[in-house]
Amino acid sequence: MSFDRDRLAELIGLHGPVARVVVADIAGSTPREVGASMIVWGDGQDGTIGGGTLEFEAARRARLGQHRLERHALGPSMGQCCGGSVTLLTEIWDSARLTTIGDDVIARPLPGGTEQMPLSVHRAIGQHRDRGAQIDPGILDGWMIEPVTRPTRPLWLYGAGHVGRAIVGVLADLPDFEITWVDTGEARFPEHMPPSVTKLVAADPASVVKYAPPNAEHLILTYSHAFDLELCHAVLSHGFAKAGLIGSATKWARFRKRLRALGHLDAQIDRIVCPIGDRSLGKHPQAIAVGVAAALLKPSAAMRSAKDAAG
Repeated sequence: MSFDRDRLAELIGLHGPVARVVVADIAGSTPREVGASMIVWGDGQDGTIGGGTLEFEAARRARLGQHRLERHALGPSMGQCCGGSVTLLTEIWDSARLTTIGDDVIARPLPGGTEQMPLSVHRAIGQHRDRGAQIDPGILDGWMIEPVTRPTRPLWLYGAGHVGRAIVGVLADLPDFEITWVDTGEARFPEHMPPSVTKLVAADPASVVKYAPPNAEHLILTYSHAFDLELCHAVLSHGFAKAGLIGSATKWARFRKRLRALGHLDAQIDRIVCPIGDRSLGKHPQAIAVGVAAALLKPSAAMRSAKDAAG
């Protein structure tokens, strides 16, 4: 996990000063990892540190508006089944404080700690900036250090129908994905867009494929078979990391013939997955979204289950 500066700034803009609670350290079995965080304001919350009594109490204390560092033994003090302990750092953030922090690494002293940055923190930040060394969130010599969230997986999704909306609903809050959502008209998109998603209106969706980075993953889910075929052709011509097409086996058999006629080789066509999702979950849009999301989150998986790939 990492520090989502953009999301924090957005919530400050909506609600004024907010409290951010981050898991700073763990020992034993715990519901979330170091770096997991939630943002709390008067009558709301964004994110989670694992739920249960721990999260309820942390949110209640966060609303008191104080910086604090607290260790909680989950079994004895919280009555939770996890047998470990969690150290939580609660900080109050406002627009002025946001202007004082870095763009790539957020490092600051723990409550009551020294204001002078330790050499170890200087060294970790320097190695990150000079050599690209990874920074893991956590406590380092009395300071909390976190990398800033940077999406690493561009995902281009074509179609704002029921399935497209369901998939965006599942993936939009995951920090790794940078989603570009394409459809033919403004009215086809939901009224309230997730803040992490870029909306792109294009009368001819295939015409915008050229703007996608070559390492993008593509999901083709439009209302038109003609659009879908044009998009498959454009993606195959452009280059991509992964691609999935919604549809039946019959639809895909027809598309394969047409894509061959357009000059694409079988080995390249085979990289497009159709149908997408996990057929054992059913055809409901949310079920398709769950199957697609699960496949995307597996490091080397295609956009369907291994069972489907073999069927």
